[in-house]
Amino acid sequence: MRNGYLGAVLAGFLAGLAGAYAASRLERGGPAPAPLPSATAATPSGVVAARRIELVDSGGRTRAILAMSPDGGPGLFFYDTAGRNRLVLGLYAPAESEFPFVVLNDTQQRAAGIFRLYGKEDPVVVLKSQGRDRSIYGLNAGSTEPFLVNYSGDGKKTTVFGSD
Repeated sequence: MRNGYLGAVLAGFLAGLAGAYAASRLERGGPAPAPLPSATAATPSGVVAARRIELVDSGGRTRAILAMSPDGGPGLFFYDTAGRNRLVLGLYAPAESEFPFVVLNDTQQRAAGIFRLYGKEDPVVVLKSQGRDRSIYGLNAGSTEPFLVNYSGDGKKTTVFGSD
């Protein structure tokens, strides 16, 4: 009887050591043990649902985020290694007809270039400098005729052709 008791204690001790070893391997990034099959496991649906998904580089820095904006439009935001937002792809909010857009940001995180749909889904390109509109090219929402307007450094508007 005593041999059975000592055997059980020894087996418990060895199982504890094995568990501690497995846990230390997981903390160091070692291979994870294969999951045990379960009779109650559901089949995978192939769908991942989340309110926000972040892509993080090897240094732990967030480099991209897929998320909903506070006003209800989905967006994909890209960040440089300094953590600055440099590119946004998305849809405007439902209140703004959910038009798609692409925004290129400068190193100060100000929009430098915007490509979007506007009005009756007419494309518009806005080029900016230091957060100010400098050139706008697009199709006129009323006639779909092209237009190009430029703004000087002092904000004076010059129509090159068409009408915006």
